Amino acid sequence: MSGGTVRALARIAALSAEAWDACAGSDNPFVRHAFLNALEQSGCVAPRQGWQPTHLVAEDDAGRVIGALPLYFKGHSQGEYIFDQGWANAYERAGGQYYPKLLCAVPFTPVTGPRFLIAPGADADTVRASLLQGALNLVQRHSLSSLHINFVTESDKTWGENHKLLHRLGEQFHWRNEGYADFDAFLNALASRKRKAIRRERREAVAAGIEIECFTGAALTEAHWDAFYAFYIDTGSRKWGQPYLNRDFFRRLQATMPERVVLVLARRAGRWIAGAWNMLGGGTLYGRNWGCIEQHPFLHFECCYYQAIEYAIRHGLARVEAGAQGEHKLARGYLPSPIHSLHFLPDPGFHRAVAAFLDEERRHMAGLIAALDQHSPFRQTDAPPETE
Repeated sequence: MSGGTVRALARIAALSAEAWDACAGSDNPFVRHAFLNALEQSGCVAPRQGWQPTHLVAEDDAGRVIGALPLYFKGHSQGEYIFDQGWANAYERAGGQYYPKLLCAVPFTPVTGPRFLIAPGADADTVRASLLQGALNLVQRHSLSSLHINFVTESDKTWGENHKLLHRLGEQFHWRNEGYADFDAFLNALASRKRKAIRRERREAVAAGIEIECFTGAALTEAHWDAFYAFYIDTGSRKWGQPYLNRDFFRRLQATMPERVVLVLARRAGRWIAGAWNMLGGGTLYGRNWGCIEQHPFLHFECCYYQAIEYAIRHGLARVEAGAQGEHKLARGYLPSPIHSLHFLPDPGFHRAVAAFLDEERRHMAGLIAALDQHSPFRQTDAPPETE
């Protein structure tokens, strides 16, 4: 099968959801047409926000869509979670222009998933090569500093390295379901000190008369979203100034994919006071955003980490991905997991400098992941059960 032709879309709505999703598959909710379209239609992703969509679509000789690449011209490095601001500063000090750059990613979403989206039956290597060449053509045509493909899968990472893309290694913390019957079974797999700490945190999180509920699908109402959005805006504004998502985005999310949403809300004295937004897909619960309008000890951990674990166990999910950063997650059963990104820098000198940096950074990150593994909260498998 030939790679056919590759064309660019100025908005994802220019392609039908059926054609895009046939390539994206159903496992990862963030590369679905509905999610990406909600970002664009709500104005969260737009040229005025520094995100200019230029999605690539590969078609075979008969005009059938066989591949897609979510792609953006970027005027900054915000909302990416693979931090390259140091590269930008260095390149501009040397007289170059780093922005705009070209980014393949899901905006505001530090979640590993497919980036080269390929239709069933299409030759994966051929389609990947066509889409990559299309992106490289854009870099050349617009004299861009770089192409970045963030949070790629292991298979895309290996393919990209084999095609001369630079590989960057990072880490996140993920919880894995080892077939636990319930939350207590998970706790019993932990060392005694960690188990006691989590039980104490869960007690204190709700000690002020707080009740916690999970909502998904048709059970979600506008009132639930209004409450969560108030938390999201309040907390986001205090943490980083301007939250990325607006209320219209969540309204569109509820209208198009409510079955993929799990909203954890905390209530005290009849009023919602905190919440965590999660997405579902492929046997995984993805923690996305948290917010609150009242401060209570350990309530963040309860809503974001422990409720997610309980939900995953109850629904037979394989894992929980709790988002970017946070070594504090380790003590709560979330183990270090590698994440990968790919990079192309056409300037030879810039390429050499970044390649040398990435070689050193990968060694450091591999060592850090190994060291964190040594501090796992879980009991040694050959150790006898501990008494309390």
